[in-house]
Amino acid sequence: MVPPKDAPKLIVAISVDQFSADLLAKNRAYFTDGFARLLKGAVFPSGYQSHAATETCPGHSTILTGYRPANTGIIANSWTDQATPRPGKSVYCAEDESVPGSSASNYTVSAKHLKVPTLGERMKAADPRTRVVSVAGKDRAAVMMGGHNVDELWWWDGKAFASYAGRTEPAVVTRATAATTALLAMAQPALEMPAWCASRDKAVSIGGDKTVGTWHFDRAAGDTRAFRASPAYDAAVIALAAGLIQDMKLGQGPATDIISIGASATDYVGHSFGTDGAEICIQLANLDATLGGLFDILDRTGVDYEVVLTADHGGNDLPEREITQGITEAQRVDVALAPAVMGKSIGEKLGIATPLLFGDMPNGDVWISTALTTEQRKTVLAETIARYKAMPQVATVLTGKQIAATPMPKGPPETWTVIQRARASYDPTRSGDLLVFLKSRVTAIPVAGTGYVATHGSPYDYDRRVPILFWRKGMTGFEHAGSIETVDIAPTLARTIGLPVPGVDGKCLDLGAQGSPCR
Repeated sequence: MVPPKDAPKLIVAISVDQFSADLLAKNRAYFTDGFARLLKGAVFPSGYQSHAATETCPGHSTILTGYRPANTGIIANSWTDQATPRPGKSVYCAEDESVPGSSASNYTVSAKHLKVPTLGERMKAADPRTRVVSVAGKDRAAVMMGGHNVDELWWWDGKAFASYAGRTEPAVVTRATAATTALLAMAQPALEMPAWCASRDKAVSIGGDKTVGTWHFDRAAGDTRAFRASPAYDAAVIALAAGLIQDMKLGQGPATDIISIGASATDYVGHSFGTDGAEICIQLANLDATLGGLFDILDRTGVDYEVVLTADHGGNDLPEREITQGITEAQRVDVALAPAVMGKSIGEKLGIATPLLFGDMPNGDVWISTALTTEQRKTVLAETIARYKAMPQVATVLTGKQIAATPMPKGPPETWTVIQRARASYDPTRSGDLLVFLKSRVTAIPVAGTGYVATHGSPYDYDRRVPILFWRKGMTGFEHAGSIETVDIAPTLARTIGLPVPGVDGKCLDLGAQGSPCR
């Protein structure tokens, strides 16, 4: 590979977890710092995580590979593998379940399930002098953007910054862990609320005396859950990224380097408080400042760097608030739709005692027990399809055979049918026997107030649409209203450095002379 003379020396790929296109549209006029800078570059406000599996792991697997989940193999955050000896049969997307003694909650982080290389791995294969770094709030974000062959890969595990087993911890990571631990040990006073957030500072009842919508991120010392769902979480992760850039002198070597950064707090805030209250508004205002600080540090290095920012998926607000806004179809899912509950009911009717169905609450994959005879499976499949289709909250039920027989979709992602969206994240070796999709605005959380109140994971555009923003010093800014896909990011960045990426699902986007000319 001979990179072009104007190739950037450092690629910075940022994912803001659950940063939907709707969130950008609602808040972009108020950004003054990091987001504001990116909005002066190449702006694609209607990017798509085009597949149906709008979860963190599948979404992150598309950003720097150029492949949809059907090809990355990352069909969900977790899936059922009935051949595994562990109870529950659940396999996490970023684990090595073959490690003795591992479980779904106590696992060894690994990239073994990612079937394709990341851009960083391709860069390192073309020029071993390339440094590949990945940092995130979540292990699955760091893994899916970093990949198998990385120089440094770190995430916050709740107690410290952690990495793949057996890796030496550099001093900058030790310092970051110490600083984050000290921050977590201190109480956090309420954060200042920007004036533009005031209209959203309204309490929404989620049952009993519990409300959301008005928290300003004050927390008690040691409250790890509140810390994770706060601007301080992103600040800690991005501070480590900045430290690695400085200590490793990324972008100052003989080859182009790449760092991916997963900012995870917006997702935790969205799940915990919804996407339209004071919490998300304060979170985005602070993230804007934090990103601005990162870019200031990069500017001071004098390195020619290129930035892309996107998201792994969008998100839907909590139904209790949506109903007050006139979204009458908003509701919470009936617990009877949970595969375990549905399977038990079917088993009682058919006189079969073994667990029949596996999977999380739809939207998504449902697996039928492989312990059944061929005739039993046929009967259970028919009964399961009939029951789900009869449920008023269910939009559609698709069999694996139907999805597998569907060609991989082409054309604008907003025109794809639901089965085409499902095909884009279907892997016959991992996906369910059935995919059950709820109707639009049905939140797949049965009861609010016991944990998360809002979520994502549907095949609908509020979960699929994400912004894609490119920026590089000197580039001519523009905005393109048409739809593109997150799988277009990797080939676009690759073209900037003259790296061929044959066979990917995405296409190169023309960003102009100082961006990525696709010629």
